[in-house]
Amino acid sequence: MTRFRGLTWDHPRGRTALEEAAGRWRHRNDPLDLVWETHSLEGFESSPIDELADRYDLIVLDHPHLGDAVKHQSLQPLDDLFGAADRERWAREAIGPTFRSYVYDDQLWALPLDTAAQVAVIAPNVDEPHPTTWDEVESFAINNRVALSLAGPHAFLSFASLCVAVGEEPVTGRDQLVVSRSVGAEAAERLKRIASMCPPGSGELNPIELLSEMAEHQLADYCPLVFGYVNYADTARARRLTFVDAPSVAAGGRPGSTLGGTGIAISRQCDPSSQLIAHLRWLLHPNTQRNIIPHFAGQPSMRSAWTDARVNQLSGDFYSNTARTLYSSWIRPRYSGFIGFQSEASARIRSMLAGDIAVHECLDQLDRLYAESHHDVPGGQIA
Repeated sequence: MTRFRGLTWDHPRGRTALEEAAGRWRHRNDPLDLVWETHSLEGFESSPIDELADRYDLIVLDHPHLGDAVKHQSLQPLDDLFGAADRERWAREAIGPTFRSYVYDDQLWALPLDTAAQVAVIAPNVDEPHPTTWDEVESFAINNRVALSLAGPHAFLSFASLCVAVGEEPVTGRDQLVVSRSVGAEAAERLKRIASMCPPGSGELNPIELLSEMAEHQLADYCPLVFGYVNYADTARARRLTFVDAPSVAAGGRPGSTLGGTGIAISRQCDPSSQLIAHLRWLLHPNTQRNIIPHFAGQPSMRSAWTDARVNQLSGDFYSNTARTLYSSWIRPRYSGFIGFQSEASARIRSMLAGDIAVHECLDQLDRLYAESHHDVPGGQIA
């Protein structure tokens, strides 16, 4: 029997449900020898997919990696492995833009296993009303500890989410600009004002570390933008976090947010068996999404799970509290070169927040990095 090796990220949300599902499949169906290995969150965010595809059959990845993976022919398109009926059902049943984020160059490259977006989070024991607009976030930060997610690529993603809230999705390819100067300046100035009041050291933490510190040590009372992790909202936790919609600029406006989550891709060197294909299809079945994934630390991608009463009860309404944000979240570009741009842009934004460069200089540098990052994309297509 062929052994299939999968790579996911080293967090309960990334591995536990996949391991449980593989074990259940082995006991209830024809044999499938599938083992899951892990790498760090930083590896998940930045490791070149072409290198991983040489060693693994299945790769759990985020949608912005697709451009580089397709350029290097690292993955198999899934259109021939899963029929039109499957793909149409997943497109219809996945919540928000989750399914669409894994369609690149008119082909499906990963199965939408898990979904997330940047949302707001409230620490335990915070009793006063939480902010719902960005003006309220700034006012709240005067007397409360407000953190920002700024480590790794997240400084740029927080900036991009704020641009969405202000009224413009960034990096669309128009005029080679990251975003119009007026929107970019407003987003950057808001981030800068809030960053000046953040708890020392909080900006150096990745989302998992930030949420852990908020839950266990009350590092901050509130964070307006961080990728949601249902694990920290679990009602079984002694100190649980409350997740709510990301802020908007005007009351009732669009919550500014960036889409995250994970998809399962099949590497080019894999020869998938019928049992492996059946297992992957089963992971997206409504029963699996409702009754296995959320009960084993996973964060499902299908709307049926996000609206399930029992799933919400166990998660302190994590899903119902943040669904509006997820529906309105921004899909990042998937062109080859975006991952490098995302990292470089984040470094420039951190320099701006630290006062090392001015806002206008930061925006100039972002535009230059963006233009350089997709100079070889045919016809400027950056979807």
